[in-house]
Amino acid sequence: MAVAAVTTWTTYGTWLPGDERGWFKRAHGIRSADILRTLGSALRMTADAAILDGVQRSVVEATIAAHCGFRGWTLHAVNCRSNHVHVVLTAPDHPCEVPREQFKAWCSRKLSKAGPARENWWSERGWDVYLDDDEALAVVVNYVRERQ
Repeated sequence: MAVAAVTTWTTYGTWLPGDERGWFKRAHGIRSADILRTLGSALRMTADAAILDGVQRSVVEATIAAHCGFRGWTLHAVNCRSNHVHVVLTAPDHPCEVPREQFKAWCSRKLSKAGPARENWWSERGWDVYLDDDEALAVVVNYVRERQ
């Protein structure tokens, strides 16, 4: 049975480990701010942070919509912001990280083709939440479409 999910990821360098807004450490959950960790992460960056302009945001949204169509996934909502992306979808037979990683790869190709090319557009991994019912789906779709 297909389950709807929301997947979110950030652009490269815009939400580093230790960030004052809080951050997620795999197998440890949400962590508090840690300025030394943030500074260390910033020093290891290989490029400037990726901030998407309006044209780039449109490229990302169109690429995600086209990829969902190609794969036969149901796209409920997509919203690309200057420093993160939210996608609400139903992708039968796939855990959410599979579509997310495909979206990131295809969007990277399209963004670099449109220029300027860069090695890293996105942060590693992302955040996935599975939606239990139609009411939860409606709330998340509304948030992604109207409250960003």
